[in-house]
Amino acid sequence: MKTITRGSRIWKLQRRICAAIATVFLGVLASTASADGNVIVLELKGGIGVATADYIISGIEHAEETAAELIIINMDTPGGLMAPMRDIVQAILGSSVPIATYVTPAGARADSAGTYILLASHIAAMTPTTHLGAATPVSLTGDDATPTPDKPTDLPTDESTDDSTDEETDDDAEPVPKMQPGTAMERKVLNDAVAYIRSLAERYGRNAEWAEEAVRSAATLTAREALEQNVVDFIAKDRADLLQQIDGYEVEVDSEPRTLATNDVVIEKYEPNWRIKILSAIANPEIVLLLGMIGLYGLMYEGWNPGAIVPGVVGIICLLLAAYALQVLPVNYAGLALIIVGIALMTAEAFAPSFGALGLGGIVAFVFGSIMMFDSGIPGFGISLTFVIAIAMMAALVIIWLISFALKLRKRGAVTGRDSIIGGIGTAMQDFSGDGRVWLESEAWSARSNAAIRKDQRVIVLALDGLTLEVEPLAEPDTADAQPQT
Repeated sequence: MKTITRGSRIWKLQRRICAAIATVFLGVLASTASADGNVIVLELKGGIGVATADYIISGIEHAEETAAELIIINMDTPGGLMAPMRDIVQAILGSSVPIATYVTPAGARADSAGTYILLASHIAAMTPTTHLGAATPVSLTGDDATPTPDKPTDLPTDESTDDSTDEETDDDAEPVPKMQPGTAMERKVLNDAVAYIRSLAERYGRNAEWAEEAVRSAATLTAREALEQNVVDFIAKDRADLLQQIDGYEVEVDSEPRTLATNDVVIEKYEPNWRIKILSAIANPEIVLLLGMIGLYGLMYEGWNPGAIVPGVVGIICLLLAAYALQVLPVNYAGLALIIVGIALMTAEAFAPSFGALGLGGIVAFVFGSIMMFDSGIPGFGISLTFVIAIAMMAALVIIWLISFALKLRKRGAVTGRDSIIGGIGTAMQDFSGDGRVWLESEAWSARSNAAIRKDQRVIVLALDGLTLEVEPLAEPDTADAQPQT
């Protein structure tokens, strides 16, 4: 029999503690090593709005906290709002982690605001059969901010002086600047966009001349053309190909050169949090329209049925979500006013039926308001005409049902009060001649009759005197006359 001494037990305990500490230490080293070699992947799809900017900025912050080797932004966008785009560009320029914006998959695009983000990135890459460009700014009213080249101007230019003026002009005099056509605001927006995109292209030695043309003339390039004209740095068929090409590539981060090591890195796809997911879901013109409709109809139902509670609560929540989404969307307020008027007219049809006049006017106002409200011309923030027509047809069906219901009620006559009792058919609860009791509309009534009435005989109400019914026997068909003759 083996004897276990106190000293041997202490020795085994010490060995286990040392092994546990070593395991934890090695795990920390391994996690640190993997953190230094991880690549954060962000997805930028659809129109660029406030939710997109929040997602990209939070992804960059996450990459900085985990000391990632690289951030890859998979991009496929038609463009978006200027303010969120500038927020994304500022986050990219201030990032301590290199960022590669990759236009993917095949057939994707980096139009308008996407071109600015692509040029602002440390690495610009594209998949074959993708394109970029068309970065001309668009105003919130849907009008193109680019000045019209054919617009005449009454101001002289350096090319419109006559011969006498040329002879008398001093060689040292400053040349008359060539005026740009268009309004002052158009020139301001255009020149600001040109300066902005040129500065982004020049930061990493890319083709600033083409970048200016993308703004002034809405120029576009395919992936191959962009590589040949020094607009992008790489063409890669997939992410693995991109990581292989940029392994050992040197970029400038915080004004210091950094060599990328992207061989055998760990890929981490960054998912948006619940707040960004909710904002992304509701920041859609069609969803906003649905939320507004549900909210208003919920409050209307609560008004018709006080105490229902649930419709009112749902209506308030939907209206608040719609109001929040409208703050981050390009909205034409004339269209919003038309939608409100349209819903008000449809509501009036429900409370004061006009047999279609108010309802039809409400539907027309709602359709035109829906089209106008989101007709900003900004890519990714339009609304489908088919969707608007479908919503209008649903509203029309509701109005038709209300009209038919009102017509049925009109033919039915009174169903409550004095008028509904007179002419009603009841049943005698006892034999009586004079005063007695009658069962009418699930209630027992005091009744008076000048004729003798038998128990269970049907009676008709002639008048109502206080709470006493004036009744008479209901004429029963003559059964003898109803029998067939032989």
